[in-house]
Amino acid sequence: MGGIGRISTGIRRALSARWGVFAGVGSLVLVLDILVPVAVLSIARKPVDYFTFNPWLPSLPGYLASGRGTLAERLDRTWNLALFWFSANGIFGIDWGFAVTTADLARFVLMAALIGAYFALWLHRRDRTAGAGWGLRLGRQGGVLGAVGSVFGLATGGCTVMGCGAPMMPVVGLAFAGLSSGALAWLSQISAIATVAVIGGMALGVLYLAWRVGGLPEPRPSHPASLSAYAPPTSPSRRREESGAEASGP
Repeated sequence: MGGIGRISTGIRRALSARWGVFAGVGSLVLVLDILVPVAVLSIARKPVDYFTFNPWLPSLPGYLASGRGTLAERLDRTWNLALFWFSANGIFGIDWGFAVTTADLARFVLMAALIGAYFALWLHRRDRTAGAGWGLRLGRQGGVLGAVGSVFGLATGGCTVMGCGAPMMPVVGLAFAGLSSGALAWLSQISAIATVAVIGGMALGVLYLAWRVGGLPEPRPSHPASLSAYAPPTSPSRRREESGAEASGP
C-alpha cells in the first residue's frame, strides 16, 4: 500500500469509527475560535453589547455572478468580506470591535477539521493498539496543545473603530490599549507566523496518525458457531412425533 493510500485508509477507518468525536471536537473548536476572542475583549475592555451579520450578504450571490470588476477581483473582495461582527460601545463611540471575515471563517473551519480528525485518529489508534504508552500520551498532549493554540491563538480578525492597523490585528492588541503601532505590527507578524505553525503542526500530526492507523491490520470478524448451535429448541411433543415417525418408517 502506498503512502497516500495508507493515509487515506487510516482517515477513513478513524472517521467511520469515531465520527461523533470528529464532529463534536470540531464543532467545539469552531465555536470557541469565534467566542473566545469576544470573551477576552469583554473581560479586558468592555462587555460586548452588539452583534450583527453583514446586511449586504443577501446581495453576495448576485455580486459574484455579475458584479463590477473581474471575477478574480470579486473573489478577492469576497475573501476579505466581514461576515459578522461583535462590538462594545464606549463613552465616545465604539470601544472595540471583532469582525470575522470569510478568510477567518475558512481558517477556523480548517483548524476545527484538523483537530477533530486528530482526536478521532488518536482514539482509534489507542483502541486498536490496546495500550497507553508514552507515544500515545505524547500524541494526546500534542492534540490538546494544538486545540489550545487554535482557540487562544493571537491571529484573529479584530478591528477597532479606527480600522485595522495591520493585516491581522491580534486580539491581545485590542485587549490592552495604548500599544504603539510598531508593537501592533510586531504582534501581527508573530500572530501570522503562529497561525501557520499551528495549522502546519496539526496537519503533520493528522498525516502521521493516519499513516499509523492505515498500517494497522484489519480487525478479523469472529467466526460464528455452527448453525446447529443457533437452531431453536425442539418441543417435547415435536420430539415424540419425530421418534414415532422414525419407528414406523421402513
